[in-house]
Amino acid sequence: MAAGALAAPGKAKSAEKDPVKNALGGNAPAPLDKPIVTEIYADEASFDSENYIGVFSGHVIVNDPRFNIQSDKLTIYLSKGDSRGLERAVAEGNVGVVREQPDPKGGPATRSIGRAESAVYTTKDGNVELKGSPRVQSGLNTHAATSPDTIMVINQSGQLLTRGPSRTEIRQDPKTEATKR
Repeated sequence: MAAGALAAPGKAKSAEKDPVKNALGGNAPAPLDKPIVTEIYADEASFDSENYIGVFSGHVIVNDPRFNIQSDKLTIYLSKGDSRGLERAVAEGNVGVVREQPDPKGGPATRSIGRAESAVYTTKDGNVELKGSPRVQSGLNTHAATSPDTIMVINQSGQLLTRGPSRTEIRQDPKTEATKR
């Protein structure tokens, strides 16, 4: 974590600081000239300074400008050396990931919501890898694993790669289709 804050969820004073609302809501890309601040809320936390590992458990909520995560447990691995920033994060148990991709034409951002039993975020490439019957929804469309062994990767630009059997549901808004005719 370049900078981080750990606070109890009950101490939030406004909607902007409400971790549950932020985890379920969106996130905007971080400005390139400011440090990235990651907030982690949990019932319990332990730190191993010698190995640069933090473990959070119980109602874990992560608010980060790049994504938001909810899970039962989160293990973070910090890089060694001077920066000590986030290297990777492993979320386990009832994982929900929200990532928004800005529209290059200035329209509303596209929100992708992923659900799985585990997720691994790697800072180096910005990928989020979902395992354990993953499911991703983007707008009205849903992409779901048909095997618990299927792996889905959401990359930094919002693209989805699936390895293993899956099913895709493409839904069209009836109002949109009627106006095209």
